[in-house]
Amino acid sequence: MKKIKRECTVEVYENENSFSAIEKKLFEATRKACLQAYAPYSKFKVGAGILLDNDKIIIGNNQENAAYPSGLCAERVAIFHAGATYPDIPVKAIAITIDYDLVNTNEFVFPCGACRQSMIEYEMRYKRSIPVFLLGPSKAIGKIDSIRSLMPFYFDRDLLPE
Repeated sequence: MKKIKRECTVEVYENENSFSAIEKKLFEATRKACLQAYAPYSKFKVGAGILLDNDKIIIGNNQENAAYPSGLCAERVAIFHAGATYPDIPVKAIAITIDYDLVNTNEFVFPCGACRQSMIEYEMRYKRSIPVFLLGPSKAIGKIDSIRSLMPFYFDRDLLPE
C-alpha cells in the first residue's frame, strides 16, 4: 500500500501591517466588492480581488439567482473578468473575503472546489504560483503561497489529449 499526502499551510497575520501598499489596496477593494455582492437568497456575501502584474485590481463578488445553479461565485467572476479584460497580463495575487457580520464563524472561509480549479488554470497558464489572501474576521489575514496547495489534487490540463 502507498499513501499520498499533500497539505496546505496558511500563514496567519493579525493585521495588514506586514503587507505592501498595493496589497493593502487589493484588500480594501476586495472588502468593498464583498459588501456589493448580490446575495438576496443565501445572504452569504463574498468578495474577490485579483491583482495583476500591471498593478490593476479586478474585483468580483458573488451573483445569485433564484435558480441557484445559475449564480456565480466571486472568485470566478473576478478571475474570468481579469482573463477576459487583460488576457496577456499574469495574475500576481488573489484576495477573498466574506461579510463576517452576516455569518456565524471566527474562521477563514475558503473558496469552493469549482473556484479553486478555475484559479489553478491561471497558475498553469502563467507557469507560476499565485498567492491567495484570505481576509478573515477581526482584521486577520491568511496567506497561502499557491492555489495548488489550496487544492492539492486538482485536474491537470496536461492530462487532456493534444
